Amino acid sequence: MKYKLVASDLDETLLNDEKHVGQKTQEAIAMARDLGVIFVPNTGRGFTLIHQTLSELNLTEASNEYVISFNGSAITENRNERVIAKTLMDFATVNTLFQVGVKNKATMHIYTLTDIYVYNIENDEKNYLDKMGFAYHVFDEPSLDFLQNQPLIKMLYKDKERANLDDLHSQIPQDILTNTTCTYSSNRYMEFNKAGINKGKGLLELAEILNIKPTEIIAIGDNTNDLSMIRVAGLGVAVQNAAKEVKDAANYVTSNDYNHDAVAEVIKKFILTNN
Repeated sequence: MKYKLVASDLDETLLNDEKHVGQKTQEAIAMARDLGVIFVPNTGRGFTLIHQTLSELNLTEASNEYVISFNGSAITENRNERVIAKTLMDFATVNTLFQVGVKNKATMHIYTLTDIYVYNIENDEKNYLDKMGFAYHVFDEPSLDFLQNQPLIKMLYKDKERANLDDLHSQIPQDILTNTTCTYSSNRYMEFNKAGINKGKGLLELAEILNIKPTEIIAIGDNTNDLSMIRVAGLGVAVQNAAKEVKDAANYVTSNDYNHDAVAEVIKKFILTNN
């Protein structure tokens, strides 16, 4: 099979613990691109938060190169960060989720297309976000009225204990759960997007725009928010450090983890050796 597009998750997949792309992976991606393969970051992050990664891959301001962000809620062309597709959340839904978090004194992120607003930030979360190099706004007032007319696209709860996230989930009204997609990432976040939105749907939407068949796609990930794209791709790949559920769904599991150029392993095995 000749693959035309590689979609990869970022954190704990493409990026190492230092939040950089390993040298071997940079070289493998460059070689694949020389063969005409399109490399697409498919991330829960916003597209404004991956500039360093795009720079390391020489994808900054590149025409006909793309990013799928916010777990599939937005597709942008790297050139001028042109938004070619987006699916927003309604304010009432985000506000209800926010009030559940306020009641439980949870740390939360609220995302617009271009900004992150963090409520009730804790020191470990501040350190984590600073290490990631994210720009964000902190607020402590238990109200989202200041965001009522903004393009809201994602919200999340932060807690390193899955049991605490599950407890929050149990308190969310059923109509809100019906109108949202819930996923987990980075062993600390429970994320919400509009219902029906996921990385797989975003990937298929971009593939249709590019006239690429699902069978011509490789998707690589580590966590449950990557399952949808791993399942729709012709070749779904789990990195060695992936959750068991992700490994079980994958067609291939790498020998290497995210700190040891797992993405390079995939590209060398399935693209470079076949051309």
